[in-house]
Amino acid sequence: MAYVDKCVSEFLDALACKDPTPGGGSSAALGGALAAGLVSMVCNLTIGKKGYEAAEERMRAILDESEALRAELPALLEEDIAVYGRVMAAYRLPRKTDEEKAARKGAIQAALREASEVPMAIADRCARVVDLALPAAEHGNNWAVSDAGVGALLAEACMHAALLNVSINLASIDDPAYVAGLQERMSALVDARAETKARVLELVHAKIGA
Repeated sequence: MAYVDKCVSEFLDALACKDPTPGGGSSAALGGALAAGLVSMVCNLTIGKKGYEAAEERMRAILDESEALRAELPALLEEDIAVYGRVMAAYRLPRKTDEEKAARKGAIQAALREASEVPMAIADRCARVVDLALPAAEHGNNWAVSDAGVGALLAEACMHAALLNVSINLASIDDPAYVAGLQERMSALVDARAETKARVLELVHAKIGA
C-alpha cells in the first residue's frame, strides 16, 4: 500500500520507526500538501460568498493551482521514498573488481542526482504554495485569513525541510558544476519566499487586528 493511502496514525508510526523511509523529504512533501489544502480551503470559503463576488474569478484560479499542487506533492512523497531505495541499492552493488567499483560509483552518482532532484521538486512546489497564500490572504474570506497564514508558514518551512534533503545529497556528488547549479536554484527559492511569507503574515495580522 502506498504511504499516501495509509491513515495518519500509520504514517506517523512508519515515520517514527527505525526504517529510514519515510523520512524528512516525505514529511516535507506531506506538509506542503497540507499547506496547499489550506489555501484551497480559503478559496472554497470565498467562492460564492456574498461580499466576495469581485474576487471569485481570482480565487477560482488560485484554487486550480493549489489543488494541482495538493495532488503533485503526495506523488513526490512516494517518489522520495522510492529514490532513496535506489540510492541504497547503488551503495550495495559489488565492488571487488575495478570494473565493479567503477560501475558502483557511477550508479551511486546517478542515484544521488535523482535523490537531489526529487526534494528539489518538493521544495519548488512548496514555494509555489507560499506564493498562492499571498493572494489567498489578500482577497480571500476574512474569516479564513489565518488559514492562509498557516499555509504560508507551513509551506515555507516544508520548502526549507526539502532543501535540507537536497543539501545532504549534494555533499556526496562529485560534479562541482551540477552542485553549483542546484545550489543556485535553492538560493533563488529561499530568497524570493522569505519576503512573500512576511507579506502574507502582515496581511493576516492586519485583518485579524493583531
